[in-house]
Parts: sequence; C-alpha cells; structure tokens
Amino acid sequence: MKWIVAFAFVLIIGSLASALFFLVRDRGRTRNTMRALGFRVGFSVALFAFILFAQYMGWIHPTGVPVGR
Repeated sequence: MKWIVAFAFVLIIGSLASALFFLVRDRGRTRNTMRALGFRVGFSVALFAFILFAQYMGWIHPTGVPVGR
C-alpha cells in the first residue's frame, strides 16, 4: 500500500511540474497547462477513492489517534 500511495504522489507532483513547465514555456497559448492540471486533479481524486476503497476492504486501518490531543 505504501508503494502505491507513494507512486500516486509522484504522479501528482510530476503532473504539477509538467503544468508549470508548459505554463512557462507556452505562456498559456496552448491547452497543455490545463491538460496537465486536469491530470493532476484526476490523479488526486483517484488516490482519494483508492484510499477509501482500501479502508473499506480492510487493507488499511485507521491509527486510532484521539481527536483533540
């Protein structure tokens, strides 16, 4: 599970870096920046859904840290 989440974070950061590269290089004239940011949002939503699914399946468990401490 740790490797899957780490890989997803690498994809998210890579997509964000790609959007920055296209923003600087193209100066917003092409749709590459929006496409890269769209992929970033998609990867983030997919990671969130996967974490919820993994908790439902019992692959991961909450830590039990009390709220307010």
